[in-house]
Amino acid sequence: MERTWKRDYAIFMGSQTVSLFGSMLVQYAITWHITMTTQSGSMMTISIICGILPQFFVSPFGGVLADRFDRKKLIAFADAGIALTTLALAVSFAAGRGALWMMFAAQAVRAVGAGIQTPAVGALLPQIVPKDGLTKANAAFGSVQSVIMLVSPMAAGALMTLAPIQALFMIDVVTAAAAIGLLVGFLRVPAHARASGGSGKLEVGYWKDLRDGFAYVGSHGFVKRFMLFCAVFNFAAAPVACLTPLQVTRSFGNDVWRLTAIEIVFSVGMTLGGVVMGAWGGFGNRVKTMALSSFIVGATTLALGLVPSFWIYLAVMGLCGVAMPVFNVPASVLLQETVEESYMGRVFGVLGMISSVMFPLGMLLFGPMADVVPIEWLLVGTGAAIFAMGFSLLASGALIAAGEGRGGPRGATAE
Repeated sequence: MERTWKRDYAIFMGSQTVSLFGSMLVQYAITWHITMTTQSGSMMTISIICGILPQFFVSPFGGVLADRFDRKKLIAFADAGIALTTLALAVSFAAGRGALWMMFAAQAVRAVGAGIQTPAVGALLPQIVPKDGLTKANAAFGSVQSVIMLVSPMAAGALMTLAPIQALFMIDVVTAAAAIGLLVGFLRVPAHARASGGSGKLEVGYWKDLRDGFAYVGSHGFVKRFMLFCAVFNFAAAPVACLTPLQVTRSFGNDVWRLTAIEIVFSVGMTLGGVVMGAWGGFGNRVKTMALSSFIVGATTLALGLVPSFWIYLAVMGLCGVAMPVFNVPASVLLQETVEESYMGRVFGVLGMISSVMFPLGMLLFGPMADVVPIEWLLVGTGAAIFAMGFSLLASGALIAAGEGRGGPRGATAE
């Protein structure tokens, strides 16, 4: 039995790794093409909006779909839709008819696909992996994603100097086809109970499902507090996530190698953090592990606003990267262990909605402030806030109970 789920998990992770690599290549290609051809902040803003807002609106609906249909097929369907969009983009550019608006449209379609795919991926994993293997499975998945984040910008940069942009688009089409083939042809995971037993008709209770999903999040003591924490955390983390490149150019020098260095060091740190979580697994109480991450992220964010040397800055950035999986892994496992299976997709859909909107909202505040006050001040302030949030995790009875496995069975709604 153990051999079977490990085989299925390896196939699933392999398919998602191949798919993610192709998607990241296209993401960098589109972003850099718009940057180089327009050199316009307004065009970049439009690109960011097209790549974020659709996912914000679609994620809750994607969660409903993940709770009503076969999640494996949904992932394949979303991958196929994204690949067809990329193929159309490649054909247009190869024919010399490529235009900026096509890239914006492609960004929006890809974001819609991500809004459908992401909740299904999060909800499918506990169907494949038993409870006692979820921590290592999530840690390994996070490490692979970190490696892709490290390799893909280097690969995209090299390929864009050697081949036209449509060649990168075609790579994504090929990787999507390979990912779908692995998923559909080799992964043997039966549809979850509701998908296999329901009518599958969207019009029957679909809006009720959506309302029930939000009601579940609002009434479930652990999930509600977890979502609130994630929303505030993502908002406060906007400066360290988005403004550090600008800080580096202002404070240490306008050199491309410096910007590349901070991205590489952070990705390496995330990879190491995933390895650490896979080997260690965290404290017995998962929420205490999440709190430890909040303390480290807060302290390193604050330190990034104080350190005088770029080399020390890099070391702190790497430590910040290590801390991210220390939060993400136990957080994902907690949701997968605690949430009732029939609501799993919708809960991950709400989480995707929160994740996709809070960074931009944070930037609406901190971005303009960065032109008025030093970015270092913003990092010190938000770092202190994130550090203090670690104590809020430890002070929540509902979160601590869930972390110790005392949050009740899946579907419990204790306040």
